[in-house]
Amino acid sequence: MKRTFILIILATLLSVACSNTEEASDSTAGALAAQQADPVIDSLTRLCLADTSTDPIAILEKMMSTSYCPMHGPLHHSLVGMALMTAYHNAGGEVDLEKGLARLIEQTQKIPGAACGNWGACGATLSAGTFMSIVTNNGPFATEAWHLSNLCTARALEQVANNGGPRCCKRDSYLTILSTVDFVKEHLGIEMHKPQVHCTRSQSNKQCIGQKCPFSPTND
Repeated sequence: MKRTFILIILATLLSVACSNTEEASDSTAGALAAQQADPVIDSLTRLCLADTSTDPIAILEKMMSTSYCPMHGPLHHSLVGMALMTAYHNAGGEVDLEKGLARLIEQTQKIPGAACGNWGACGATLSAGTFMSIVTNNGPFATEAWHLSNLCTARALEQVANNGGPRCCKRDSYLTILSTVDFVKEHLGIEMHKPQVHCTRSQSNKQCIGQKCPFSPTND
């Protein structure tokens, strides 16, 4: 009886030890994943801080042309807002660029992949709304800033929706930035450069909609 009791205790301790080991392993894996992501974010942030352009599309293209930016994926949820904030700052917009980028990245990294299909709101448009929230000091209890941030997202989302699916993170990023450039000029009086956009990545997108895309080179 006593021996049985001891064996039960030992089995329980072993089970707890294994459980703790698994939790520690999961925690370590999460920490390593975060460390692996940091160099990418750090590199993109330094790219933005060094850029002097007022053209958010050009800034976006530089970031999307890096080796660690995929054709699609949630990284675009940060890239759009980063490009807008950098160009806005360079065009005379009042924002602490380094602090603003850090806050934007923290917020937009919470937007999951496939939000466009699963949430009904493209992550690129939410990135623009995040940018607007930061530069207007928006919060849940704000008035005009609350209005502007939500309207900015709505305007961009309408453009994305009107161009249809399936999703293309490049197309949706372009549409969002162009919409937001107009919005910022209209409501904040800051004029960023708005170029003509011509996609050069259609061959890398298996779901490309071809001539239906407003940025297709065949539309020239």
